[in-house]
Amino acid sequence: MLLYNSNNNKLQNKKKQKFSPAIGFFADLLFPKNCISCGKEKTFLCQDCFSLIDPSPYQYCLCAKPQRIIGKGKCGRCRDRHLSGLYSAADFEQKILKNCVHKFKYSPYLKDLAYPLAYLIILHFEALKKKMPLSSVLMPVPLFPKKERERGFNQSEEMAKILSQAWQAELAPDSLIKIKNTAAQAGLGKEEREKNLQNSFRLKNGVTVKGKIIYLVDDVYTTGATMEECAKTLKEAGAAQVWGITAAREFGKW
Repeated sequence: MLLYNSNNNKLQNKKKQKFSPAIGFFADLLFPKNCISCGKEKTFLCQDCFSLIDPSPYQYCLCAKPQRIIGKGKCGRCRDRHLSGLYSAADFEQKILKNCVHKFKYSPYLKDLAYPLAYLIILHFEALKKKMPLSSVLMPVPLFPKKERERGFNQSEEMAKILSQAWQAELAPDSLIKIKNTAAQAGLGKEEREKNLQNSFRLKNGVTVKGKIIYLVDDVYTTGATMEECAKTLKEAGAAQVWGITAAREFGKW
């Protein structure tokens, strides 16, 4: 059984827990952790606060005002999108989740929050009774190199690493590259976001995705402009399907 252990930020098999108390003690002494919601010590998101986030038991289409769908990724209105469909674990408007994403993605860049966010995705897949196909590939949405250096990590890649381990799925972290240092998406409208991202991604030289089923991993789905541009690049390179996976989704703002 896969569990999220908030005290040492790990997804663990219940029968195979390995943790050194000494290492944990000195790490907490040098870099003290407090729950971003309630302030409890030793973790950035305690299990009590994590349990207050409601994972979605439904899958929705890609439209600005999405509808629930069963057994497919898109409705008739969004069938022409390059993205094959989307799995979003929870509504971004949940206060604890929004706070978690902000502190993971922006300053203070709490890298360990990748664990609860990835686990939320796992719970979403379990609620849908969805299993990751063995032939699928997990691919994090890339950052422009300068942005990744400033942050210290790619938040999407950190989540994808955890999902890859949990699902025993292939991980391709450096296959898709962002080649344009675009303006920040926050604060831009839907059309501005799409224009901002045009021709921003390409496949790394030598990488082939022909006939593959790709699952793009990102933190939040807002207008879908980023994932759509990534999916366009992958589909043009021959990918059979490109699905999105995010920890959160903003509903009804576009």
